[in-house]
Parts: sequence; structure tokens; C-alpha cells
Amino acid sequence: MRALDTHALNLFCAVARCLNFRQAAEQLHMTQPPLSRAIKALEDRLGARLFERDTQGVALTAAGRTLLPQALRILDMLDAAQASLQRDAAPARLRLGLTSSVEAGLFRPLLAALEQELGTIRLELTAAPSPRLVAAVRKGQLDAALLALPSATFDLAVQPLARQPMMLALPAGHHLAKKRRISLADIAHASVYWFERARQPAFFDHCQHVFRRHGFAPAFLREAPDHHVLLGDVAAGKGMALLADSFRALRLAGVVYRQLAEGEELAAGIGLAWRDDGGHAALPVLRRLAASHLKR
Repeated sequence: MRALDTHALNLFCAVARCLNFRQAAEQLHMTQPPLSRAIKALEDRLGARLFERDTQGVALTAAGRTLLPQALRILDMLDAAQASLQRDAAPARLRLGLTSSVEAGLFRPLLAALEQELGTIRLELTAAPSPRLVAAVRKGQLDAALLALPSATFDLAVQPLARQPMMLALPAGHHLAKKRRISLADIAHASVYWFERARQPAFFDHCQHVFRRHGFAPAFLREAPDHHVLLGDVAAGKGMALLADSFRALRLAGVVYRQLAEGEELAAGIGLAWRDDGGHAALPVLRRLAASHLKR
């Protein structure tokens, strides 16, 4: 007798559970005639009838009752073996996105710890504005991403991590540089570099709400995407810039950083986002290390 295939056993178990060929066919997303033919072929292969059909319905025969627990056990063993192989087969890489809304050095301790724990898994990094990272995670092009919050994350799972207060970068020779703490009212008539809404719509709207609450409407200048270029413009006296606190790590002659009174109100959150459909095998490690190195 030829060996039984798992497809035939699956069909048999479906009918045995429903005791109704039509309902079983619907659950299997197939029509009833090919299901009936498959069961007949299985009976011929085994040399025994598995179901009795009459006007009262469908019932398992003695042979069917004997086969059912064995078939279920075989299918369970195959499922367990497949799951075990998937767990043991470590992926070759972890594709992680990093938001460009904060200074990259903020993530350096986390990335070092992550590389140490990943072992043979290669860490691949992509820096981009948060909306692009969200799209890449949703499409499966990235396994996870560290985003600036608030962001429109749609159906992604998000783990909030840290907060980055906003501070002010201004020319070292500016008269406000003498102050330790500067308010939005102090720079209401200054030229202030600010990012375009398309780069981070949700965070832009959040900040605009805070600006309106404080009556802050200066002459905004278009911010250069490269922060080194931006700080060069600040050093040249072309304007000031509102930046996440992590950018203090970028030292440039002619630029000083000062605490902003409304910095906490304008703070950017940092969160880890991933697709909530099983996810990468290294995701638990990433989540644990992110919570440890990027404390709220």
C-alpha cells in the first residue's frame, strides 16, 4: 500500500470534525465533489470505508474512528516539527530602521549591545524619517524601526521608550546665548529653522499645536535635511534651530545649545515599531535591550 500523504489526512480530519461534507468543503475553501473524490481515494487506498452516509447524515465507521486519533497525532507531530525547525533556523539578518529625527549617537549603546547578543545574525541599519520607516516595516522591508513619536503607525505594534525634549541651537555670538534657559517668547521675532511637514506629519502637527498655544509664529526657515549643514547655517548667523536634545552631541564652533522652557511640551517620543504578526526571531532581544538602553 502506498504511504498516506498529509493532504489526504487533513481532508479526512476536516470531514470527521464536521461530519458534513458540505461544511468541511467550505472550511477547506474547496467544492464538495473533489473532497468526496479525495475521501473515496483514501478509502480505496486503505481498503476500508471511513464514513457512512445516509439520509440521517454522516457518521464515522469503526475504521474511521480508529484512524482519526492516529491522523490527528501525525498532523500534530508534523506541525510541531515545522514550528521547531522555524525556531531553530535563525534568520541571517535583522533589518532595523533608525529615525533621523534624533542624533544617531543616541542609539549607539543599544546597537553595540544588540550586535553582541545577536551572535551570527547580521544587523542591517537604515536611517530615514519616521514615515518612511513605518512604510518599510509595513511592507516587510524592515523587521523593526526606532521611530520618533507621535507618528502615524497604522497597524504596527509600538513600544514607547524614551522622550527627547526640544532645545535651541543658536549662534554663539547672539545676545540670547548669555541666557541659560530660553522661551519661545524670547525668539518670537527671530528666524527659526524648522522641518517641513512631509518629513514627519504627526510630530509636525503636535508641535504646531504647542506653538499656537504659546502664540509662537516666527519667520520659519526651511531646515536642511542634513543636520551638519543646518548647524553650519546656525553658526553663520542665518538663524536658530529647534532640535531634539540628543543633537547636543554634535559640536560645532560658533553654535551653542540652550534649554528651551517649552522643551518638554515639544518633546519627541522614541518608540520601537514592528509588524504584530509573529515578527523576527530576535525581536524579544531587541525589545528588551531597547527598553534597557532607551529609558523613558
